[in-house]
Amino acid sequence: IQLSTETKDVTIEDTGKKYEAWGWKVIKINGNDPDAIRGALNEAKAEKECPTLIIGHTVMGKGARKADGSSYEADCATHGAPLGGDAYINTIKNLGGDPTNPFVIFPEVAELYAKRATELKKIMAEKYAAKAVWAKANPEKAAKLEMFFSGKAPEVNWAAIEQKAGVATRAASATVLSALATQVENMIVASADLSNSDKTDGFLKKTHAFKKGDFSGAFFQAGVAELTMACCCIGMALHGGVIPACGTFFVFSDYMKPAVRMAALMEVPVKFIWTHDAFRVGEDGPTHEPVEQEAQIRLMEKLKNHKGHNSMLVLRPADAEETTVAWKLAMENTTTPTGLIFSRQNIANLPEGNDYEQAAKGAYIVAGSDENPNIILVASGSEVATLVAGTELLRKDGIKVRIESVPSEGLFRSQAPGYQEGIIPCGAKVFGLTAGLPVTLQGLVGPRGKVWGLESFGFSAPYKVLDEKLGFTAENVYKQVKAML
Repeated sequence: IQLSTETKDVTIEDTGKKYEAWGWKVIKINGNDPDAIRGALNEAKAEKECPTLIIGHTVMGKGARKADGSSYEADCATHGAPLGGDAYINTIKNLGGDPTNPFVIFPEVAELYAKRATELKKIMAEKYAAKAVWAKANPEKAAKLEMFFSGKAPEVNWAAIEQKAGVATRAASATVLSALATQVENMIVASADLSNSDKTDGFLKKTHAFKKGDFSGAFFQAGVAELTMACCCIGMALHGGVIPACGTFFVFSDYMKPAVRMAALMEVPVKFIWTHDAFRVGEDGPTHEPVEQEAQIRLMEKLKNHKGHNSMLVLRPADAEETTVAWKLAMENTTTPTGLIFSRQNIANLPEGNDYEQAAKGAYIVAGSDENPNIILVASGSEVATLVAGTELLRKDGIKVRIESVPSEGLFRSQAPGYQEGIIPCGAKVFGLTAGLPVTLQGLVGPRGKVWGLESFGFSAPYKVLDEKLGFTAENVYKQVKAML
């Protein structure tokens, strides 16, 4: 039974056979029989080779009776209907209860639970004693286990990570992942059949993938199953002891959204790695070119979790060096999920002397910016380098420019008001450049500002041709800013 129809109206699938074909153990029982449930659970626990699916055939609304005494069983309306009035009275009577004391705990039940509580205390005392003996015999492993399950950020030698200048941020991410693979023993990285393209293979090359019967590696080849992969990583995070990360193309974050939302709701620090971050994926065409995805995922930075904090940290670094800082922030974020958005194409490094540590504030002034600027230029990711190139043309006309990299608006809005005002003063003229929807930057540029973004799906062409055709060039930055001034 479903909410609107009987299941036979929409499917005749034999679920048990499907799972058997996947190599699962399948147990079918009367799901309304407590003894059958216990027997199935014991049988499942005894299975050492494969996962088990227990199918309990049940009667929906079993025992429920309507106000007129007729049955609520196997009725679609029961799915969302409260048993009010005489219906709940009739139901309790039908199930052998007392409507005047419906929540009574029967003596035999209280006795059973008290006995089980005593048994569990004894079982746990034995487990803790065994653990103490093991810890005494293995002090180093015990300390490591305690650290793994503490939920604290691991120690990483970030200063030792050397990035090549001018590379794609996905390649810079691979460099970081290579270091993490050797320094963070309890990290597990997954990829949805894209490890050599989303560059999670930077981690894989230092370890090996899981195989049946061999979990000595630390990489999970999930196959083309983005939602499943994300859910598996959430499960790992909820279990504790490991730090999970998973990668795919940014456009496929659409498939993962329910899991990303649940990770944010549950406050689990999964690291989501999304590459091929914009329309510059020309050969694959519009289906593989994210446009609205950044605006969508950044909404999670605006959505608060139940602790009142940003439900997610989203970072789109401007170059290779900023990528290292982004990964550092992701690894140090132990309370919410992190989304890391990386480019497919190479990006020129920001000007010499840039203070990348300022990226931890979500937005900062790029090195070489002018004092008392006529205009402020803002962007994230590869568009920051385009602003830098456009600035050279603007300065030839005597225009003073301040360039700002904003890897995370959510982080920026978490800073003190004074810092925010210092970066984007109230009333300042601001120009934003984004390879996504203009709304991605609208909250930063303000009502007096202007955003040059992409308002349509992408196109099939080499990315340099697309940059030229779509206006993501130094020349167009010059043209748009001149028009504003």
